[in-house]
Amino acid sequence: MRLPDAGADWLVEEGIAEHRAVRLEGDRIAEARVDWPGRLAAGCVIEATLASRTAGSARGTALAATGEEILVDRLPKGSSEGAPLRLAVTRAGLHGPGRFKRAQGRPSDAPLARPTLAERLRAQGAAVRVVRRFPGASWDELIDEALAGEIAFAGGALLLAPTPAMTTVDVDGSLPPRALALAAVPELGRALRRFDLGGSVAVDFPTLEQKADRRAVDEALGAALAGWPHERTAMNGFGLVQIVARLERLSLLHLAAWQRSALVWRRLLRRAEVLEGAGAIGLAIHPSLERAIDPAHLAALERSAGARVRVRIVATLAPEAPHAQRVADD
Repeated sequence: MRLPDAGADWLVEEGIAEHRAVRLEGDRIAEARVDWPGRLAAGCVIEATLASRTAGSARGTALAATGEEILVDRLPKGSSEGAPLRLAVTRAGLHGPGRFKRAQGRPSDAPLARPTLAERLRAQGAAVRVVRRFPGASWDELIDEALAGEIAFAGGALLLAPTPAMTTVDVDGSLPPRALALAAVPELGRALRRFDLGGSVAVDFPTLEQKADRRAVDEALGAALAGWPHERTAMNGFGLVQIVARLERLSLLHLAAWQRSALVWRRLLRRAEVLEGAGAIGLAIHPSLERAIDPAHLAALERSAGARVRVRIVATLAPEAPHAQRVADD
């Protein structure tokens, strides 16, 4: 299935608890983003209170009305603790295993704003069309890849693992080292865009002893990452390349690794929301998803679908494989 509107750079679904955006090339997702409404995101302009300030510096910590802490830089000299402060958020808070990196922001005199994902994309100059449902099954395929942390290609695979410090990518396979490295490059370029990866990415290619082979991989990387803002090192003698891109939000890969239940739950809600037919909506989930259930989400689903929602806990289901269907409304 082809992109239904060639004039729209991005398609956006605004579902319950999750907004999704994709840019398609043919029937495949070339780039993707996800936003969970209610959380501070880069582009928001909010009122906060300066909670603390580092002596002798322009840095401090502010407190939003939601209770979320924000690291602030470029504070004016006259800003004092306890004073109100308007902030433009430059990076969302990053929830990781055992730690939380606070959101970042800067003082601003811009109007208060909580732009949606579609509005943020438009502000960046993209053409956007909000749709009820993306064409084909490409979103599910993308989320399955993120949940697996693996992308297979002929003769090898990329094994992706996010850590609090960086994302690591291991290039593994049965091809000869040079051929394997070159085969992995285009898949890596696609993965960075499709998962919306930012921050530091360390890629462990096969060790290539010949400088000419390493140079060939560097040139292939340059072509694969053309147009994607980043910096990177040349491949060293051990096959390691480091790529650094701007980090504004958690990627799909990070959500799949660190907020897995919440991501799976939101995918289930979206599947349920677009179900057709009559009757109630039945949700069957593994017990591990119980902690992700939000009564507000269920109420929103009932309003959107115009039907009652029933949740069943099924221990035999795989945690990543809940399902939604229309059932008899007794």
